[in-house]
Amino acid sequence: QVQLVESGGGLVQPGDSLRLSCSASTRTFGDHAMAWFRQAPGKERESVAAISWGGANIYYSDSVKGRLTISRDNAKNTVYLQMNSLKPEDTAVYYCAARRSIWYSEKVSEYNYWGQGTQVTVSS
Repeated sequence: QVQLVESGGGLVQPGDSLRLSCSASTRTFGDHAMAWFRQAPGKERESVAAISWGGANIYYSDSVKGRLTISRDNAKNTVYLQMNSLKPEDTAVYYCAARRSIWYSEKVSEYNYWGQGTQVTVSS
């Protein structure tokens, strides 16, 4: 079992930056691909970014490419999401997820463990 705890969300203005962190309680963090998803009110959960076990393979959705950066530190059992140039449409609850595979997926259904989510609100 893997427990995930997100932190770093908050209320920011358009153009600001935030860094989300997700800490995993497992001895086998390096055996899991990690991802960030988000869900806005009334919308389905969507993938934002994903990273393979060693960080060499990374995925970004088109809507965040060039503004968000996913990274991981396997020594600290932590995955990060650096969010720059935030827009109001980035407002959502952001979830960290772990997959029992070293390779990432873009699909919600292929992740085995989920955090509780952290709210990101971008508003002037």
